[in-house]
Amino acid sequence: MERKSKGFILLLLACFVTGWTAVKAQSRPNIIVLYADDLGYGDVGCYGASAVKTPHIDRLAAKGVRFTDAHCSAATCTPSRVSLLTGIYAFRKKAAVLPGDAPLLIRPGTVTLPGMLQQAGYSTAVIGKWHLGLGNGVIGWNGHIAPGPNELGFDYSFIIPATTDRVPTVFVENGGVPDLDPNDPIAVSYTGRIGDEPTGLSDPQLLKQRADTQHSNTIVNGISRIGFMSGGKRARWVDEEIPMVLNAKVKDFIASHMNQPFFLYYPFPNIHVPRAPNKRFAGKTKLGARGDVIEEMDWMVGEVTRLLDSLGIAENTLIIFSSDNGPVLDDGYEDFAVKLNNGHQPAGIFRGGKYSAFEAGTRVSTITCWPGTIQPGVSAALCSQVDLLASLAALTGQQLPAGAAQDSRNELDAWLGRSKQGREYLLEESYTLSLRRNTWKYIAPQQVPVPDWLKNKKIEPGLEQVPQLYDLKKDPGEKHNLADQYPDIVKALKAELEKIIL
Repeated sequence: MERKSKGFILLLLACFVTGWTAVKAQSRPNIIVLYADDLGYGDVGCYGASAVKTPHIDRLAAKGVRFTDAHCSAATCTPSRVSLLTGIYAFRKKAAVLPGDAPLLIRPGTVTLPGMLQQAGYSTAVIGKWHLGLGNGVIGWNGHIAPGPNELGFDYSFIIPATTDRVPTVFVENGGVPDLDPNDPIAVSYTGRIGDEPTGLSDPQLLKQRADTQHSNTIVNGISRIGFMSGGKRARWVDEEIPMVLNAKVKDFIASHMNQPFFLYYPFPNIHVPRAPNKRFAGKTKLGARGDVIEEMDWMVGEVTRLLDSLGIAENTLIIFSSDNGPVLDDGYEDFAVKLNNGHQPAGIFRGGKYSAFEAGTRVSTITCWPGTIQPGVSAALCSQVDLLASLAALTGQQLPAGAAQDSRNELDAWLGRSKQGREYLLEESYTLSLRRNTWKYIAPQQVPVPDWLKNKKIEPGLEQVPQLYDLKKDPGEKHNLADQYPDIVKALKAELEKIIL
């Protein structure tokens, strides 16, 4: 009997240790953020698209939670990325879309999502589009570039410095430009032409696709860009090969860190202009280059998920898929996205898009997938990417320092599909500020006239000199301004917005 009792106790102890280990492992899953660029709510199959095929993204949705009211924090890219990584609304940092030679917007010492996860024992990496600035002012592209991602909590970085339509058209890996020939140094200017490189205005016959004046500076790989560049020819990317280069780096990082918790922030260049699909995707859709790069991005997602399956780590990996802002068709290049749209609805049933205060500016396709932990389903919870920092801190058992990530809230249960309740209030930032509560949306009046460049985007900016109020349950297209009918609701939402701004 004594021997049996000891054996039973040892069995219980073994079960306890095994269970505790499993709980500990589950509290530190691998975390991957797949972050699309300019992808609209209705641009993928699981959100209603039929003109493009996105089987890998659709599979994530089928195995996870598909959100119908999840938002990036702003209707443009740099501000959304600031909020995602810091848990702070971008207007507090006066963040706007940055030029390619801007200093680092997030200062070292700021509590960030990767830095927090480093403290939790994660290996961290960013691979893809950065667009948060580099250095402290004048960037020396031919030496070590710092501060940058590595000073903000990323152990490894392989980035596109800004956007693919801005110079310099080179990658930066851990603070240095790979394959740079020291005898052919890089020079960059956003104030005037340098060197003798052809430009879109001087040599339009060299272009693969024409562009507006802003995008008609130095030509690289048959595409004119914003800004002027000379040198660095050996290090320059080929646009059509960027997805393959990035995916190879991603696969290397995942495979080499599969035995320890890792965080991967993978901000795709797709589907931002210039849209230059690889030859295996060119012509695959009837929507032209814009549709082709959506399917190319879906392939990029599939390469990641297939690798997780093959390594046997999919069930210990939380994937968050979303976008930095809503859609835009014509954003500076003649790729015929408007002409070839053929009834496709990039924003779904919503009004506006990138740059806009209307819902399509920030309401984006959003999926969380964690096989075996997240139960598949659809959630209407009101969610914001600004909450990812606090939510993932809660998941990994990290206590944020006082004053850090001041706008981030722990909404982990909503992100994991365990609760249908999300935020009580949600801020949407564009060229004005908007506030959501339940189905009501208030758009603050904007006295500054709509700039001509924004009018030319053929997107309704949602900017008016009077308050706007919409009931999104009855009017998801924001066609009927109810501000005059419900002054008490306008007053209450305005007061709550002013409280957030303080």
